[in-house]
Amino acid sequence: MKNNVKFVRMKKGVTQEQLAKKVGVTRQTIGLIEKGDYNPTLSLCIAIASELTQTLDSLFWEVE
Repeated sequence: MKNNVKFVRMKKGVTQEQLAKKVGVTRQTIGLIEKGDYNPTLSLCIAIASELTQTLDSLFWEVE
């Protein structure tokens, strides 16, 4: 799964730690999601999208 989480997060001036606290995960989890090394649950994807005021489609997409 590819994502734009890091790009959007940095554009909004939010740290990994701040985002992690808002969505209830560790900073390390956010880092792994941004690197594409962790597939978040749908509920976590929704929480991240909501916190960054983005749609799921604009943040996450499947790569074949």
